[in-house]
Amino acid sequence: MCFKESLSLYFTLKHIQKMKNLLSFLLVLCFVFSCKDEAKTTVTDTSTTKNEAFMTLLDDYYEEGLKLNPLSATFAGDNRYNDQLPNTLSDEHIANTKAYFNKFKGLLNDLDDSNFTENEKMTKAILEWECDINLEGFNYRQDLRPIDQMWSPHLMIGQLASGASAQPFNTVEDYNNWLKRLDGYTEWLHSAKSKMQEGIKSGHVLPKSLILKVIPQLRDGAIEDLDKHLFYTPIKNMPDTFSDEDKRTLTQAYAIKLKSKIIPAYRDLDNFMSTEYMKAGRASSGIDALPDGKAYYNYMIKLFTTTNMTADKIHQLGLSEVARIRSEMEKVKEQVGFKGDLKAFFDDVRTNKKLMPYKEPQEVIDNFNSIHERMKPQIEKLFGNKPKTAFEVRRTEAFREKSASAEYNPGSKDGTRPGIFYTPIPDATTYNTHQDESLFLHEAIPGHHYQVSLTQESDELPEFRKTLWYSGYGEGWALYSESLGKELGLYTDPYQYFGTLAAEMHRAVRLVVDTGMHSKGWTREQAIDYSLDNESESEAGIISEIERYMAMPGQALSYKIGQLKIRELRTKAEKTLGDKFDIREFHDQVLETGCVPLALLENKIDTWILRTQGE
Repeated sequence: MCFKESLSLYFTLKHIQKMKNLLSFLLVLCFVFSCKDEAKTTVTDTSTTKNEAFMTLLDDYYEEGLKLNPLSATFAGDNRYNDQLPNTLSDEHIANTKAYFNKFKGLLNDLDDSNFTENEKMTKAILEWECDINLEGFNYRQDLRPIDQMWSPHLMIGQLASGASAQPFNTVEDYNNWLKRLDGYTEWLHSAKSKMQEGIKSGHVLPKSLILKVIPQLRDGAIEDLDKHLFYTPIKNMPDTFSDEDKRTLTQAYAIKLKSKIIPAYRDLDNFMSTEYMKAGRASSGIDALPDGKAYYNYMIKLFTTTNMTADKIHQLGLSEVARIRSEMEKVKEQVGFKGDLKAFFDDVRTNKKLMPYKEPQEVIDNFNSIHERMKPQIEKLFGNKPKTAFEVRRTEAFREKSASAEYNPGSKDGTRPGIFYTPIPDATTYNTHQDESLFLHEAIPGHHYQVSLTQESDELPEFRKTLWYSGYGEGWALYSESLGKELGLYTDPYQYFGTLAAEMHRAVRLVVDTGMHSKGWTREQAIDYSLDNESESEAGIISEIERYMAMPGQALSYKIGQLKIRELRTKAEKTLGDKFDIREFHDQVLETGCVPLALLENKIDTWILRTQGE
């Protein structure tokens, strides 16, 4: 899920992963833990006053952030702003967002932290990072590329409109709130077209291959038949408790809204992208082809990895990891007795009918649930803290299933909405199971579901830290979770173990192809060929992945960079502490720290190691 993994401008998670408006992305999609075990410090009345002022600052930051990005409140289960959707592309909203980060950066600079606890200092450091990284993002014209095939608001709004996501449709007020929110969305759609027209003039446009993937999504929103329109779904599912009059009124209101605003806006955008924008689309694959592309890619590396690593260093690391994992794959190939080279084995795994045993989508869901049941006895040995938030496995909605990857959507903070692991099953008969165990560990348990839910359930954190996302930590933790399979009683089947190697290879390949396309002049086709040579993903899946990296440069780097750091910290703790090392405590320490920049995570674990040595 990574959160991983499919998210939009206003996306929460895994999906996700994980958007073009990265300011909203960072405010909405993130989940952070505080350091519960840090020693409590006795303070004087003066320091208490100072710390109370800091707590007030944090509360203000969170509350003002919700007003700027009301969808973040909706996803957190806070219904105060369910009728609002500001136009994030407007000059006014951009100016307000800049002012917001500048304001709190100034307040932090004026703050005396001499009496802060270690945990408070970490919180201050996190907020400083937030302000700085967001303000730096204004140096680049991300607003001129507001739509792509995977990370854009139109996909998240589609989920909300279906009535199966965070937007509630339980009362008449809920239904009216959504109608008002759609007015804001219509304004955003019109602004998106204007921004892309401006982007054409300045050379900030999407590659043609990505435009081709967006157009069918827009056409789905332009369907004239209301009974087939996704946005009409809530009307077909109105609660029986609604009066006949309310049902008639809402049915008429939704029909008018769709026919007069939503459908025309989608049709207009579809026509524009199919003609004028397609003609202007670029042939290049990498972001460095844009006017500010090279500097922008360096920024995206820092944003997503929370490090200062260079593209060259990451590229070389990727090549090294690909070589290491290939050697492990060779061992599995020999174990199962396959005759032929590794690439031939990839083809065999992709097409092996024994790995496609299902006929119905529900069988895929049932298999994931059985993986969960097999893990449960071992979870107790590896984790002390476990979330209370409920968890479900669901099939990805049909309207986005063809272009979606598996993802995790967080539950609400109040626990009324469960965490959901979505898996696309466009054709159950061709669904390949060889990565199911590693996929469940990553997207669900103990990956994103533990990480996100424990954060939201924490009584120790200021609210803003419960709604943060650092992909280096978040996706790093999820990929690290995949490595726990044998400790959790999984990977007993060599094909499932090969599946986790394939999943790790997929993330290692990302280091090579993402930096290749965005800093070394690689084409989309070169990246596809490299992936086909080194991993067992299907060709269709690889093409979708490569186009994903084209849409969001740098995001794909975060998984392996974060995983390697967490694994490095575990190895350091095991070697340093010896018999004092407790895996449950290590995992608790990492999880209660949550989505922090990786340098802060390392400092925290180093402090824990020293403290444990002295006990």
